[in-house]
Amino acid sequence: MPVESQSWFEEILEIENGRTFKIKINKIIDTFDSEFQRIEIYETKSFGRMLVIDGVVMCTEWDEYAYHEMIAHVPMCVHPNPESVLVIGGGDGGTMREVLKHPSVKRVDICEIDREVINFAIKYLPTMSCSFSDPRVTVYNEDGAKFVREHKNTYDIILVDSSDPIGPAVVLFTEEFYADMRGALKDDGIAATQAESFFYHADIIEKLVGFAKKLYAHAGYYYTMVPTYPSGVIGFTFCSKKYHPLNDFNEARVKALGSQLKYYNADAHRGAFFLPTFIKKRLES
Repeated sequence: MPVESQSWFEEILEIENGRTFKIKINKIIDTFDSEFQRIEIYETKSFGRMLVIDGVVMCTEWDEYAYHEMIAHVPMCVHPNPESVLVIGGGDGGTMREVLKHPSVKRVDICEIDREVINFAIKYLPTMSCSFSDPRVTVYNEDGAKFVREHKNTYDIILVDSSDPIGPAVVLFTEEFYADMRGALKDDGIAATQAESFFYHADIIEKLVGFAKKLYAHAGYYYTMVPTYPSGVIGFTFCSKKYHPLNDFNEARVKALGSQLKYYNADAHRGAFFLPTFIKKRLES
């Protein structure tokens, strides 16, 4: 919620759990109520421009790379030849930007239910939304769960860059969706999905990893650090029909990306799968 008199933004997501954080803002750049949600762009004091949806921070220019590089490059550097990629959500364009750094990619479909999120990103977040101009990209403004059901055996990689499990994103946190996602992958496909913070959302993570273990040959959870997300930590499920996230990791692919990266590297890839004891025990039980 914007605190206008003091020029602070206070995120609402965790308030009912007795925790919150505030970000100093210089101004509200734009606000729009779409068919699905309220979309806002702020200019902040410390984090550059910030995209907020329904009172929750989606990304800031200052630390977005820590999220977008890790959701994209971890699966992309495990699959031996990722040519066709689906991004569900991801309307800011950052995940797609990272995917397109891989020369093997021939096709990226992005399924973002709310066209207005894309419009805001193109207008106000050019360092992320630059990916929309790539000729390999096709945009679909549709429901992501329905989209994967209708595209069987189509993609090498699926990346679910979703918001938290509220509103239109709830369906993306169900076992049915994980099964449909498996069906949309090719025989050796890999999916990675936004899967919350192990400090705050262990119940959700346990559920999602449980779905993944039932449906995929190799499944697990890995994480990254993003200061402007709740607890400063956010993670992903890794769901692979064939390839192991560490045994099949192609370090040469990382080296080829070189100076294009700010967060992701070979050590970060491996280390992201080594979890703190409390969540490791819970996911292994």
